[in-house]
Amino acid sequence: MDFIKGQLLEIIQWDDDSRDTLSYRYPDEDKEIKRGAQLIVRESQVVQFMYLGQFGDTFGPGKHTLVTDNIPVLSTLKGWKYGFESPFKADVYFVTTRLFTGNKWGTSNPIMMRDQDFGIVRVRAFGTYDFKIVEPKLFLKEVAGTDEHFRLDEFADTMRSRLVSVFSDALATARIPVLDVATRYMDLGEALLPIINPILTSKYGIEMKSFVLENVSVPPEVEAAIDKRSSMAAVGNLNDYVKFQMAQGMEKGGGSGGMAAEMAVGMAMAQQMMQQQGGLLGSQATPPAGGTPPVLGTAAGAPPPMTAGAAGALPELMSPADVAKALGVTEADVMSSITDGSLKAKKIGAAYRITRVALDEFLKS
Repeated sequence: MDFIKGQLLEIIQWDDDSRDTLSYRYPDEDKEIKRGAQLIVRESQVVQFMYLGQFGDTFGPGKHTLVTDNIPVLSTLKGWKYGFESPFKADVYFVTTRLFTGNKWGTSNPIMMRDQDFGIVRVRAFGTYDFKIVEPKLFLKEVAGTDEHFRLDEFADTMRSRLVSVFSDALATARIPVLDVATRYMDLGEALLPIINPILTSKYGIEMKSFVLENVSVPPEVEAAIDKRSSMAAVGNLNDYVKFQMAQGMEKGGGSGGMAAEMAVGMAMAQQMMQQQGGLLGSQATPPAGGTPPVLGTAAGAPPPMTAGAAGALPELMSPADVAKALGVTEADVMSSITDGSLKAKKIGAAYRITRVALDEFLKS
């Protein structure tokens, strides 16, 4: 009788002395579970029974007596007519349900995303996440499998590529621009959680409690484009910037000849800037003898700029190309004037149209 008693399990419990165990199969050592045995499940634990590869009953925290009445699923699987009147064998898995914090994730290769500013962009990202197991059966089936001691490092290796795939899908669904991704890490993580969690819970039985982006990087050419855009915004008014540069040059020039040359170059640059911003000349300057180049903004051999009184012969509605031809300037000059608001135009789709009245007002200003 002592030998038979030694072959039966009377108390089933597991003390988790680690911080990285997700699931643990109780080592039965070919022992059978005695009818009426005590199962002790601690807080942050769930016990899952498995018989012949099929999931049985699930027990939460507390003390449970293993009799026919409180293990109905396993009784059905076992198919015993008279219940558990004799010992039985089953695999017992302890699953840890506490929160696992500070887990790292990252993209080993860049992921492709469509951005409204830069088009198709390759993005790398990494950060941390906290998670817990909410569906023990699904977790054991899809992630841990039959591993007798499934640890956190194995979970990280198994789930890394899956998490990156889920993150890529969530980022594409959220349609967040790259510039916003790089400046709103915390907000982005919270916004992605409602998209990521339903997928993780339904596929793997886990739920993320926090998802943090620590860095999102783009290729060097995209970074250069962002830097150029920032530099243009920092310069502000180009006309004032040119005047400042002229003043700095005159202060450092020293001689009258150098000062005159700097003033000539500065005036030419300022005149060109003004024309690009819509400061078109109202009359044609006749080149003096000696071969002096024509006035900036008027191409050599182009018709003379139109005065305000000559606008009456034009049609009521014109394109930027029509206005450029009538004024004897380039179409780029006309678009610059439209952009800075000095020339009123109506945008229809991707094209602009200028009325004769708007052109008259522009020439009189």
